[in-house]
Amino acid sequence: MSDHNNSDQIEFWTSKAGHKWVARQAELDTLMKPVLDGVLARAELNSGLRVLDIGCGAGAACLAAAEAVGTAGVVLGVDVSEPLLTLARKRSAALPQIAFHHGDATTLQLDPPYDRLISRFGVMFFADPVLSFGRMAAQLTSGARISFAAWGQIPENPFFTLPARAARATLGAMPKSDPDAPGPFAFRDPERIQAILTQAGFAEVRCEVAKIDLTPAGSVEDLAQQMCDIGPAGGAITHFEPSAKQVNELRQTIADALRPFAENGPFRLPAEINFATAIKP
Repeated sequence: MSDHNNSDQIEFWTSKAGHKWVARQAELDTLMKPVLDGVLARAELNSGLRVLDIGCGAGAACLAAAEAVGTAGVVLGVDVSEPLLTLARKRSAALPQIAFHHGDATTLQLDPPYDRLISRFGVMFFADPVLSFGRMAAQLTSGARISFAAWGQIPENPFFTLPARAARATLGAMPKSDPDAPGPFAFRDPERIQAILTQAGFAEVRCEVAKIDLTPAGSVEDLAQQMCDIGPAGGAITHFEPSAKQVNELRQTIADALRPFAENGPFRLPAEINFATAIKP
């Protein structure tokens, strides 16, 4: 992938991950609701605003933003995954203030500009994040506020580490990857977020590191199955092409590792989330 080319991520979210996330949309929206709530609480949305949702996926944030801005406002969801956008369009068909754009946020050319930019885990995938955020800034009004969430430090997020460890134990070690490359942990360092947004021309840049609990909808077995479809375990299954017996063993290993998080009260999975905000001067 070249320095400014997001084509690898576009291919991934269209041909592979997109269809799996469509199938898991309801479960993932429930699981990640505390993250979206954190983004919206910091976005300062109100009636009549024009909101840009980057990496909108299946539309959860668009639906919530539309409720906040009302029929006098506008919400535009942007994503590279057509499968996810197809579902998002169906979910929002009754809300005329919501529209969607299939494409790379780096190449947006919007008129008139927008008052807010929000994103739940949608901005960590740019090959050149300074370039991408600079071009997104050009689509915003002066004084526009951005609010987004990114995963924090890797060891603090068992949503990733737990299935990765189980897959390594049952299937073998995956090839090494660069956590700084475009991907879920590219924005794990708050100082990097602050530097990127500042270089892209934003002011009043802040990054709050928050310890929150993700909220799985079902049992540990349900989440274990989900983790075998997406994320590190899903990637390992694709890579190693294991037998059905090995997949069952992996699923059980994940479920056993998740069980302590469901023993004393509701099933909750701890996470560390970086909530970033900034203003376009």
